[in-house]
Amino acid sequence: MSLSEHSLQALSWRKLYLSRAKLKASSRTSALLSGFAMVAMVEVQLDNSYPYPPALLIAFSACTTVLVAVHLFALMVSTCILPNIEAVSNVHNLNSVKESPHERMHRHIELAWAFSTVIGTLLFLAEVVLLCWVKFLPIKPDRSSNNTVSSGVAAAITSTSIMVPFGLVFIVFAVHFYRSLVSHKTDRQFQELEELSNLTRLQNELDNRGEASMLQSPSSHFP
Repeated sequence: MSLSEHSLQALSWRKLYLSRAKLKASSRTSALLSGFAMVAMVEVQLDNSYPYPPALLIAFSACTTVLVAVHLFALMVSTCILPNIEAVSNVHNLNSVKESPHERMHRHIELAWAFSTVIGTLLFLAEVVLLCWVKFLPIKPDRSSNNTVSSGVAAAITSTSIMVPFGLVFIVFAVHFYRSLVSHKTDRQFQELEELSNLTRLQNELDNRGEASMLQSPSSHFP
């Protein structure tokens, strides 16, 4: 095996391990957050005597449904692709990396990872805010106090005021992380291309030296 082929196989194995790690993270995160969303939907107690705003109930139902659907999609992709990658990664053979579907299914893996870690997490933050409004809004204000805002509305406003800046920080971090990751991958691609070019040039030089020595060896026997 030449040096360039060995480097290409090392790169393929690194991509395989990265894809496996992303699928494992997606499956764990999606299973956890979708379970929390379903428990929140089932365990929430609605006050039948309180006139909830229709927009609030629609938003809560839609957010929960989309949240569960997004995480179940990521979980389905991880469940379908991960066993094939695990089967190849457990084989101690360098050439077995060609049997893994991680390169063909690269877009599906990235989509599942984005759904689980980015879109799913933002939806979960919105789910927490909506759940606080649904849970605390029916609490009526205390008649003995002169406050016009009930404690339930105050609690919902407090949770919203805490979650909105945190969501903005999360979005800024996600954008910064994505840009840094793309920049790192670009730099690594240039370095790998340069290394492959150097290996190819070294391999060609070794081949030329071998051919030159083979051409010179017969002439040495006949002066």
